[in-house]
Amino acid sequence: MLSSISYIDLIGAVIGLFYIVSEYRAGRWFWPLCLLMSAFYIYIDFSSGYYANGSICIYNFLMSIYGILVWRGILQSDTRSERPFGSCPRRYIPWLLLAVLGFTLFLWFLLPLLGESQYPLLDGFSSALSIVGMFMLAHKWWQQWFCWLIVEPIMVLLFWHSGNYASALLYVVYEVFCLLGILSWYRKSKHPNT
Repeated sequence: MLSSISYIDLIGAVIGLFYIVSEYRAGRWFWPLCLLMSAFYIYIDFSSGYYANGSICIYNFLMSIYGILVWRGILQSDTRSERPFGSCPRRYIPWLLLAVLGFTLFLWFLLPLLGESQYPLLDGFSSALSIVGMFMLAHKWWQQWFCWLIVEPIMVLLFWHSGNYASALLYVVYEVFCLLGILSWYRKSKHPNT
């Protein structure tokens, strides 16, 4: 018999499937699904002892609101039109890499002090990449997929180890969508009318 966490894990994984398809397509339901999925994974991650990733889900929830406003042209747009696909400006890349390193080191140090974190380095590194990836996603930069390409295998390992098998399998599917997303979003950033 499945425990309550398993039911929540399964529901979160189903929402996650709709989420990743919507992200790949940059669909209108992407950000609302991100809000919903973040809420489920706040619970799942904290229940599993992955405090950094649970905190990242809170960050993702807030960034989803920001992403809605940016993608719809309400923020950072003079024309108030939908934000086009783009590429991360080169001047941001060193800062984003430094942010990943800084957040990783900070979380690696902090998580053991908080107690139950089973894999503080992996939890911290995947969380740091998620922070940067979500920032890039909110700006609709195609390179955001590279962050997730690295995060997904780590999450498969963490979720599998904690017994959240539906979420682990979901992240295997996410890895496939990362590869497809890189190709699709890159093409859309170069040829916006296709």
